[in-house]
Amino acid sequence: HKDTEITIEEEGIFNVMRITDGKASMAYANCPDKICLDYKPISRVREQIVCLPNKVVIEIRGSFDDGIDAVSE
Repeated sequence: HKDTEITIEEEGIFNVMRITDGKASMAYANCPDKICLDYKPISRVREQIVCLPNKVVIEIRGSFDDGIDAVSE
């Protein structure tokens, strides 16, 4: 939950993930389409942001007890 930026850089790929107010978002990517920059910030377990051209995936991991997603009878 600490506000920070993490740079992911390797062999020509360059992404910057930003954590603000407990939510992660992609702040920069040098990929050609930049679709990953359009994802809304994520904060719940199993949510993801994917930069397919750069093969970068940001995923929230942790306890799966973060509220009810659905109810079935």
